[in-house]
Amino acid sequence: MRQFADVEELKTAVGQVLGDSEWVTVSQEMIDRFADATGDHQWIHVDRERAKASPLGTTIAHGFLTLSLIPRLIDQVYSVGKVAARLNYGCNKVRFTQPVPSGGRIRARIRLAGVEDTPKGVRITSEATIALDGSERPACIADLVAVVIPERG
Repeated sequence: MRQFADVEELKTAVGQVLGDSEWVTVSQEMIDRFADATGDHQWIHVDRERAKASPLGTTIAHGFLTLSLIPRLIDQVYSVGKVAARLNYGCNKVRFTQPVPSGGRIRARIRLAGVEDTPKGVRITSEATIALDGSERPACIADLVAVVIPERG
């Protein structure tokens, strides 16, 4: 875990790989709960029997479930002190390059792509490469943008 005292110290790390998160198992329970939360009950995610007969041989996580786990994984890689609030701002690019099977393990490698001052705070761009245990290809590649509001004073 890299710890930065404040946003100014974080700026010195732009362009660096900040590290890797811990492995997280994407369980069928997580997939089912995500399907319930989003209303996306496509069979490849939730129908275990039908998915067994598919070319993938099992159910797979929703791509957006994988994407939604990235903030959790980023929190394992680095933190920034003297921050009053952190808000998701969006994504510049997202690609789902490999399906994550139920029971698959993923982790994030985070590269700090940019830190820029804005009128409302500081915009942080992180490049996340989501590794899938046992696969040479990543499961997801995403450029995430957050806005942090430094503490005053």
